[in-house]
Amino acid sequence: MSRYTEVIVLARDAEEVMEPLTRPDPERDWHQCFTRVDDSVFDGSGSGSPRCYTWVVQFLRHNWRGLLPYLGSLAWPDPYSVQVLVRDEEDDCFGLWMLYDGELTEIPLPRTTRDVTTDLSVTGVLSRTDRR
Repeated sequence: MSRYTEVIVLARDAEEVMEPLTRPDPERDWHQCFTRVDDSVFDGSGSGSPRCYTWVVQFLRHNWRGLLPYLGSLAWPDPYSVQVLVRDEEDDCFGLWMLYDGELTEIPLPRTTRDVTTDLSVTGVLSRTDRR
């Protein structure tokens, strides 16, 4: 099934952890690679520092089912800084996952609800409850 899902990973001092995910790996269940977003995007200088704390990817199919557990299992240098934002094409907004007790856990957002029974998405569909 062709559809898109956007994933943003934010993490401090995680260049070494995320670098393998920026290259193709036939051993992974998913084939898309993360793109590193350095700080030049924010300051407009065009010459970013070697420190990066944001990575983005867009998946075109449901082939990323193992991504969240995989990210949760990585040896993050600063696990308290890890935030993963996921927005499937059916979602009203990005969902937020953070590491708690060594596990990537979705953080409930105010005025949202997730329908996990749907087969439209890997994570279910996140809807805003305040839509008119």
